[in-house]
Formats: sequence, C-alpha cells, structure tokens
Amino acid sequence: MADLKDMTLRICHLYPSLLSVAGDRGNLFSIQRRCDWRGIKTEVREVEVGEMSDFSQYDLILSHGGADREMQLAARDLLKKGAALKDAVEAGSVFLAVCAAYQLLGHEYRPFRGDPLPGIGLLDLKTEGGSERFMTHLAMECDFSGQQQVMVGFENHSGRTYLGPDAKPLGKVVAGWGNNGRDGYEGAIYKHVYGTYLHGPVLPKNPWFTDYLIKVGLEHRYGGPIALSALDNKAEEAAHAAALKLALANKGKMSAIEATTWRH
Repeated sequence: MADLKDMTLRICHLYPSLLSVAGDRGNLFSIQRRCDWRGIKTEVREVEVGEMSDFSQYDLILSHGGADREMQLAARDLLKKGAALKDAVEAGSVFLAVCAAYQLLGHEYRPFRGDPLPGIGLLDLKTEGGSERFMTHLAMECDFSGQQQVMVGFENHSGRTYLGPDAKPLGKVVAGWGNNGRDGYEGAIYKHVYGTYLHGPVLPKNPWFTDYLIKVGLEHRYGGPIALSALDNKAEEAAHAAALKLALANKGKMSAIEATTWRH
C-alpha cells in the first residue's frame, strides 16, 4: 500500500454556486485541510448546472443546501446526472449530501407550496414540506461499523423526510428534530451515501466523520484498507463539545431562536 503522501483524493463539489448555504462549503475545506495535514493531495472539480462529468472518477462527492429557486434549478439538472451518479455510488464512491441535496437524492420532494420536484431515487426516501421550520442544534448517536459516535450540527429545514426500507438512518436523535420530528431519526445511509440535515457546516465539528469519509474515499481509489495518521483535534473537539452543550440545553425547544435568552 502506498504512503499517504503519495495519495490523491479526487473530490467533486456538485452545484457549488447553487447549493452552498449556511457555510456548507466548510465541509470541503475541512476535508482538504485534514488531507493536507497528512500530506494527502486533493483534486477538486466543481460541477455546475449543464455540465456533465464522469462521476465514477471521483472518490468523494459533496453537495449541499439551497433556497427553493436554486433547488428547482438543481432538481431539473440532477435528473440528467442521476444515472451517472448512481453508477458512481454502486462502484464505491462516497457521497455526502446536505439538506436540499439530501432531499433531491430521494424519490420526490413535495414542498409546502408549489409543484413537487422529482428526485433521482439514489436514496429510498420521500420528503414533504411542513408549515414550520426545524431550526436548532442537533445531536445524534451514530454506529459506524460497531463504533459508537455522537454527531452534532445545526438543522434548518421545513422538509419532513420519511425513509423507505432500503435506506437506514444516519443516527438516532438525542436532541433536535431530525428527519421528520416524529420517528426519532436523522439522515439516511445507502452504501457510502450519507444524507443529513446538519448544517453548520457539519464536518469541522465532527472530525471523526470527516476522517471516515476521507478513509473510505481513499480505499475506493487505492483498493485496500487505509490507516490515517492521528491529528491534534483539540480545536475540533472543543467545537464539538460546544455544539453538543447547546443541543442538550435547547432540547425540547422548537428552535434555537425560541431558546435564545435575549429574546425574552
């Protein structure tokens, strides 16, 4: 197996100008920085509306949240890319999809007002719009290959997502609302596709998850087990602890705004 310093992680940032709200571009920066600290090179290709690409060449695909109009534009274009994205996922590429991108990977997004948007069915789920937004700090328990972890982030969505039998949840909600505010779960997993409502962005606050995506992406490229070198995570762990504290403090509140002391 080659040394980490001889490795390159190929990343696709899908719709960076349309779907990149709530600081979600920070997910890309987090991946790049943690690779750089280990001497791993990264190559990033931005793919926008109207551009086709061979998605199987990428080890890791990122796509994030957006407003309704931008989401409509992305939805129409995504239908043209759906088959190629499915081929890449079946071949082992990693895909992190946040909020709007998460919803569009399902079968359908039905907004509270307006016409439904078809998804590409990469994840077995459907989403319908609600009359209230879920906006709060969220924490959830995750099980990755038998290892228990806590993921934190900030959820901001009006969609209520319901999983089908071929998708399993990303985690069990400890504090927050999650997919639909009813079943106690957040996000979805299929193969190495990870969908979530967590903004913030999610990866800098959860270095274990960032490293997991990097590891699986490199294993996709190099075809064998990868052992990442340890990093000093003091800053990231402090961010995680602060987000978890807020999530637990706001538990049971409708939103973080409702829980803010200056509001009263």
